[in-house]
Amino acid sequence: MGTISSAFSLVTGALDADQQALNVVANNVANANTPGYTIETPDWQQNAPIEVNGTLMGDGVTETGATSQRDLVLQARLDQQQQLESASSTRLTALDNIQSLFTPASGSSDSTAGDIGNDITNFFDSFSTLEGDPTDDADREAVLSAASTLAGDISSAASSLNSQSASLNQEAAGVAGQVNSLTSAIAQLNLQIESTSPDADAGTLEDQRQEDISQLSQLVGINQVTTQNNGLEITTTSGQLLVSEGQSYQLTTGTVNGNTDFFLGGTDITSQLASGGGQLGGYLTAIEQDIPSALSSLDQLAYGISTSVNALNSSGTDLNGDAGGNIFNEPTQVAGSAAAMTVVMTDPDEIAAAGAGNGTGDDSNAVAMANLANSSLIAPSATTAFSITQNLNSSTPVGDSVTGNVTVYDSLGNSYQETVTYTNEGGGQWNYEVSLADELTADTSTAGQVSYTFGSGETVDPGTDLTITGVTATGGSATITAPTVTAGEAVGDATNGYVQALDNAMSAAGITGVTVTNNDGVLTISGATTTSGGVIADAAATGASGTLTFDASGNLTNPDADVMGITFSGLSGGASSLSLTWDLYGADGAPQLTQTAAASTQTGDSQNGSAGDSQTPIDYYSNFVSTLGSTVSEVQTENTAQNASVTQLQTQNDSLSSVNLNDEAAAMSTLESSYQAASQVFTMLNTIMASALNLGVETAVS
Repeated sequence: MGTISSAFSLVTGALDADQQALNVVANNVANANTPGYTIETPDWQQNAPIEVNGTLMGDGVTETGATSQRDLVLQARLDQQQQLESASSTRLTALDNIQSLFTPASGSSDSTAGDIGNDITNFFDSFSTLEGDPTDDADREAVLSAASTLAGDISSAASSLNSQSASLNQEAAGVAGQVNSLTSAIAQLNLQIESTSPDADAGTLEDQRQEDISQLSQLVGINQVTTQNNGLEITTTSGQLLVSEGQSYQLTTGTVNGNTDFFLGGTDITSQLASGGGQLGGYLTAIEQDIPSALSSLDQLAYGISTSVNALNSSGTDLNGDAGGNIFNEPTQVAGSAAAMTVVMTDPDEIAAAGAGNGTGDDSNAVAMANLANSSLIAPSATTAFSITQNLNSSTPVGDSVTGNVTVYDSLGNSYQETVTYTNEGGGQWNYEVSLADELTADTSTAGQVSYTFGSGETVDPGTDLTITGVTATGGSATITAPTVTAGEAVGDATNGYVQALDNAMSAAGITGVTVTNNDGVLTISGATTTSGGVIADAAATGASGTLTFDASGNLTNPDADVMGITFSGLSGGASSLSLTWDLYGADGAPQLTQTAAASTQTGDSQNGSAGDSQTPIDYYSNFVSTLGSTVSEVQTENTAQNASVTQLQTQNDSLSSVNLNDEAAAMSTLESSYQAASQVFTMLNTIMASALNLGVETAVS
């Protein structure tokens, strides 16, 4: 009877196990379309064997539950790729909207902003037409009409860009609410999972958490780390905490400089979120980078055209014999010029086609304005102020020096390396000297010689490394090493200065037949086989030295205001003298120089000059449109690749974790067969048991 009882136990255990496994399969089928559901498989555990007449016999299996089939590493890769794809997709949509404002490139007005490229050409061509008859009313009306079309299309494009920015800001702000809702839900699920399944997969709860994480990763770039008891810690990609087990941290928004900024715990993390991925990263990149770049280009275009046309028209004579005035409203700064661009001239007679002092039938000023189409849009701008952010090491030995550098520009757009040399005098005092390195151009227009022209008062910079190769008295060849130059050394002549140093070096090397002369600041080397290296001049300076004083805390106390009147004159290119202000203090009043025990390090510099731009108005606009198109193409390519990666990873994940109804049907068929077999065995055992209990009664077992 014991063995029959064991058999009954074995069979009933099989029936129970099969039924529980069938329940798992049925649950899979029922949730086949449930978002985020992960397929479960039954867990089978072998029962302890039983001993029958000294022999161990198997006692079947027990179904101990179900395990979700998930690969956490694969899921994390999918989440990361989704946040990248979501960012590029969102940015691409914004870029497509920006680009739509500036197409077609020519010949049509399908664009919201019209055809600015064609407008520019038509506007300057209208002056060419006016040249033929400067007094013709129709031609004058055509100029104002072309000006109005150009100004209207540029301002319309700027207005549309500002509207797109406002819309994207609104959409981005809405993402914060979605992020907060998801992080709160994840924190609550963390608590439930830690409570119910701290050491194992939490099944449906974990499915719900993973679905929320997947949605979160499409909104914002995140990193996740598993904590104790199967909890999760989620941060932004730059490390700001969003979820820590059962606690979530809310994103808040605020308006900064007209845009929506994002805060976490009072800290502005907008720039970190912009580079982090997700929809929010895409929105912020478009808001903070793409739209401002397009607006900046339009502003520069509008500013350049408006100021140059206004200046030239104001310099001529109109049809009434008066000085001309502004055709466009005169912008006071580059920023905002596009949105504000309008035509303020209403009377076509005020167009100054004639040159100043010429009769009204003259066309010289109309010719000049037509030629603006082939002139540089952006004129060079001389630097008038500079700043250097730098720490001076308080342990620098007395008498030793450190330097800071910034590139500045003259009125012709030439660039110079400006160097500030700080010499430690001890007691918190440093002497400074500002110098301007003027790299001279080698003039090789005369055969057999090379010349360098120094500006008035310029000296030879120690960075000069000119070397000369020439023939020796024995017919050989020799090269002099660049002689050492001391700061402030004059160009000199055969008896002093740099010329003497070169002569002495050539004599020592045995070079003959090479002459070095200085004629009113023109250094000329004649008869050399070759020359190499360069000649650098130090511009003549006034007001370029002084003393800095720091208190015991390392704060600058003297000068207590910016240093004004640093002047460099006699620049080699013939540019006007540079008169500079050294901004020692920032906009907030904090000094930009410090003295601490940290290493002497320059961490920043700025200046307000510009080299200008040689592009004509139409070239400038064409390059802007081309650059925008390249950006769209790059992001499109990036998004396509990321989409393919997401699809591949999703397919891999689905093959492991999604419910396949065909597979579940096969599993159900197998389990039903197993259940049916166990049922038949149970029936047989029941018949045998009945026969045993009814001894003497014939029993048939089928």
